[in-house]
Amino acid sequence: MKFQPDQFGAAITGYGLGWIAIGGQRVQHSVVLRSTGEWADWTCTRFDDLSPAHFAPLVETNPELVVFGSGNALRFPRPAWIRSLIEARIGVETMDTGAACRTYNILAGEGRRVVAALLVEPGMPDEDRLK
Repeated sequence: MKFQPDQFGAAITGYGLGWIAIGGQRVQHSVVLRSTGEWADWTCTRFDDLSPAHFAPLVETNPELVVFGSGNALRFPRPAWIRSLIEARIGVETMDTGAACRTYNILAGEGRRVVAALLVEPGMPDEDRLK
């Protein structure tokens, strides 16, 4: 029997302080990543700048779960920010961005309809923490 890794749209292949890598491409800003492979810039750089307008468009992607990476530290979003997701009965899991990267890869690899909303805070980029 030969085992092969599950293939999905876009894997997070590395991360560190101030960056993540999607399919080997290093990105130094916040992103929204779908398990189908599409990803886009997420126009936020600080946790305190987040608002409902950052989370509301995620409803349109129709995920079963949103994994929110809150930056370098675990910080929970204000209920008003994620109200649109809750009303649409979409699950939201919050963790620091590193943990969110790992969790997204596992869930997407299982074929789940997951979206990662990853806050990448500015800072001096460091070594790859996924390895």
